[in-house]
Amino acid sequence: MTSQGRVRIDLNADLGEGFGRWSLGDDDALLEVITSANVACGFHAGDPTIMRRVCRSARERSVAVGAQFSYRALAGFGRRPISMPAAELTNDIVYQIGGLDACARAEGTRVSYVKPHGALNNVSAVDAEQAAAIVDAVLAVDATLPILVLPGSQLERQAVAAGLRTVPEAFPDRAYGRDRQLVSRSMPDAVLHDVDAIVRRAVDLACRASVTSHDGIELSVRAESLCLHGDNAASVTAARAIATALRDNGVALASFVDPP
Repeated sequence: MTSQGRVRIDLNADLGEGFGRWSLGDDDALLEVITSANVACGFHAGDPTIMRRVCRSARERSVAVGAQFSYRALAGFGRRPISMPAAELTNDIVYQIGGLDACARAEGTRVSYVKPHGALNNVSAVDAEQAAAIVDAVLAVDATLPILVLPGSQLERQAVAAGLRTVPEAFPDRAYGRDRQLVSRSMPDAVLHDVDAIVRRAVDLACRASVTSHDGIELSVRAESLCLHGDNAASVTAARAIATALRDNGVALASFVDPP
């Protein structure tokens, strides 16, 4: 048991983020450890061949598949905010979820949850219109799909109001500001690469629902899922060390959904 009585938490990672002949991260190594896979749907990274391959590997390892949708921004890896009409954003998200779900079903699994990527995740945390566009897309595709959200965000509030299941998510490999939002990647040390530091933060988040801000303030951050960025060179080593450290602290790794 942890200090809050939690005995399980999900560990997810962003996968399938190559494109064509270009590869990024070690998807198969991460799939040996994580419990949920956020698969790029082709708009910030990924292509149908990669999508099917990751879905196949996830199914073989009984890892849940999630659609990680984004702005249409391959050149910027989905990490640049894009101003667009809400209806267009909704349609782009519907398209991405549907495309990945088709690839997943072709490999004997399915999309079990969804998650906004990069700039879309950050913008929907504070922008009511874009948060509503995400909610509308999920309602249009499958209202039973859980959404990974930043706790306290606009997306969380609107999804709850619409009757959708939300799963609060935290990031042991990213810096937090005092507002409990992720520090912009344009800032120094916004991404953590020291494995020991990442592991300590993961244990604090899982066991004490807390994280230290970039300027040393302890923050309360609730999480049912911890995310590692697959493009971080430390991700595989960190994932293995996190799994060991959590088990040592009485916390089991388990997805928040049952994989098909």
